[in-house]
Amino acid sequence: MMLPVACPGHEIAGEVADVGAGVTQLKPGDPVALEGIASCGACRYCLAGDYQRCPMVGVVGMTIPGGFAEYVKMPARHCFAAPAGVDHAVTSLAEPLGVAVHAVRLSGLAIGERVLVLGAGTIGLMAVVAARAGGAGEILVVARRPQQREAALALGADRVVSDADAGGLLGDALGSPIDVVLETVGGDADTLDTAVAAARPGGTICLLGAFTRSPALPALFVLAKELRIIGSFVYGRAGARADFDVVLDLLRRQGTALANRLITHRFPLESITEAFRTASDKTTGSIKVTIAV
Repeated sequence: MMLPVACPGHEIAGEVADVGAGVTQLKPGDPVALEGIASCGACRYCLAGDYQRCPMVGVVGMTIPGGFAEYVKMPARHCFAAPAGVDHAVTSLAEPLGVAVHAVRLSGLAIGERVLVLGAGTIGLMAVVAARAGGAGEILVVARRPQQREAALALGADRVVSDADAGGLLGDALGSPIDVVLETVGGDADTLDTAVAAARPGGTICLLGAFTRSPALPALFVLAKELRIIGSFVYGRAGARADFDVVLDLLRRQGTALANRLITHRFPLESITEAFRTASDKTTGSIKVTIAV
């Protein structure tokens, strides 16, 4: 697992303290959501809107200083005005929701298609929200914990199966083929086997989960089924709208409901050790744990 080399804190919302010369879209006092990366702004990828591909990209809270501090310095292009009246804890959901929106966009999801979400952590649950907003006809979720199952159903999943019931899932996929698989587990999981088996011939598998080892890939079945496998890294811009623009529209309409379902625990910064302990121990019922500075 990659460990931070700078002050941690990746999913950030707050208030503008000051702006640099030439910044006109934001002013001190404005509430903002921050993207979790900072790019150079000048390379071919940044200029095309694919700034997540920037060779110089820094990851907030990992390689550059993050949000567990009183102040964070960020390029204005990575700061987005938050909807009026939405509190910082709700706005901080923009980052994981942005990851999911980006993946659904890259997957090419079409209206009415059947989606399988592997994993029901924060990213998996946000993938449910994004897929529903993107026009999915039916959404299946593989979850491990009871609180994840309840949240997935509340957020728009049509059915949730246990991660121990892969056989039942694959049997269902044979009867009603899966058009798009969103893999959100990563780590050292063997989810690519499940994804490849569940996807219909010609279907799409989009990888959001950060794998910590090289996973086994059933390449023969990928070939035979002519599957499309896409990596999805954080977020970017498609034309005039950034993925975060889409996200903040969703949060304006649904943010309070999402927060009520996902944010299970809130801690002040001085209780950060307890917050991390709670977040890592899913028997506490935790899904999303927020820390207020």
